[in-house]
Amino acid sequence: MTLTIPGFDHLRLPGADGVELAAAVGGSGSPVVLLHGFPQTHLMWRHVAERLADGHTVICPDLRGYGASDKPAATGPEVYAKRTMAADVVALAAALGHERFALVGHDRGALVAFRAGLDHPETVTHLGILDIVPTLDMWDVLRGASAAVGYHLFLMAQPPGLPEMMIANSADAFFGSFLDAWANDPTAMPEEVRAEYLRASAAAVTSIVADYRASAGIDVTQDQADLDAGSQLAMPVTVVQQDWGARLGYDAAGVWKAWAPDLDHRLTSAGHFMAEEAPDEVAGAIRDLLAR
Repeated sequence: MTLTIPGFDHLRLPGADGVELAAAVGGSGSPVVLLHGFPQTHLMWRHVAERLADGHTVICPDLRGYGASDKPAATGPEVYAKRTMAADVVALAAALGHERFALVGHDRGALVAFRAGLDHPETVTHLGILDIVPTLDMWDVLRGASAAVGYHLFLMAQPPGLPEMMIANSADAFFGSFLDAWANDPTAMPEEVRAEYLRASAAAVTSIVADYRASAGIDVTQDQADLDAGSQLAMPVTVVQQDWGARLGYDAAGVWKAWAPDLDHRLTSAGHFMAEEAPDEVAGAIRDLLAR
């Protein structure tokens, strides 16, 4: 049985191109969409969603290719392009009656949120980003021995076949290694939640790899086009991340300022899974964002 957020409705809603997304929806008030990261599902937002639901309609979908959402075959690079996944989110919110909404993403979901902010500035009112830099900047900062922290990015960028086989043959060990390595507080992820992430990820190896492969191809092309055109995020943006700049030797706030003129950049002592480890901090940052 799929685990979901207690007290929320679990729905199937239309995305783009005939894809259906599973989503947990709860609360009432102005809409906030929360997008999960890797190797997780919408369940990662359970604590934050409950904190926000007293004043907002909170919408937590599984991204296409993840969790209980559809996993279309990657018949072309656009199927898992962040542009397509962003269109999913806009369509899903519209199906719930929301033509404008705030959007917060973590990890892979943050890359989708970033693309949605660039492609749909009339729709995304506020943008929250947890623990990433944009795709172009991600590849730029991963250099030398320090790039080993992102080895999975290079593995899943390889042509179809070998990455999928390698990961599928050791799915629990592969996905579990990230749940272990990226957590500062392992107790924030109870065993039943961890088991749900591993189950869902093992059932989605092909689509997860396709999502990552897009970030070494079509996503780079589309982000570069925006950079060349001088495109920026028009809405208020809050970024909360670990101090990756110090670890990898770059100016994280400066990277984000180039894309987001109206920026609140925050560092956290929580681990990568900050929505589970520090839900009060994350919910507070989102509330501050929505007040801007």
